[in-house]
Amino acid sequence: MNKEPQIVLEGKTEFRVRYADTDKMGVVYNGNYFSFFETGRNELMRKNGLPYTKVEENGFMLPLIDSYAKYINPAKYDDIIDIHAKLIYDNSIKLKFEYNIFVNDTTITTGYTRHVFVNKDNMKPVRPPKLFLDIINNKI
Repeated sequence: MNKEPQIVLEGKTEFRVRYADTDKMGVVYNGNYFSFFETGRNELMRKNGLPYTKVEENGFMLPLIDSYAKYINPAKYDDIIDIHAKLIYDNSIKLKFEYNIFVNDTTITTGYTRHVFVNKDNMKPVRPPKLFLDIINNKI
């Protein structure tokens, strides 16, 4: 099987920074970027026919196994952020999502999260299920 990582899905989600997302300095609190990553990831999967509800209804879950963020510029209350998400898949057991967050074409944050499919009943890692592979194979 091909082990070369491939960008197989890409998407963009717009989100307005809420007051609750900011800290005392008036900028987005650093931990909230992981929530923004999740928003981008969820919308990417949903727009490609695989919302998390469907994954779970089919007996699987997709937990996070590691994550990373690089903070480049601050985002502030009421900014419109553009969350660009990409799914990188190399035919292994792991999925990697890469993120770039922008405000007015200025990079705010970059990062990634990695996930693995697990059986919902026993929480043991499994190869990506057919419902996921069918979507990926139709996009490649």
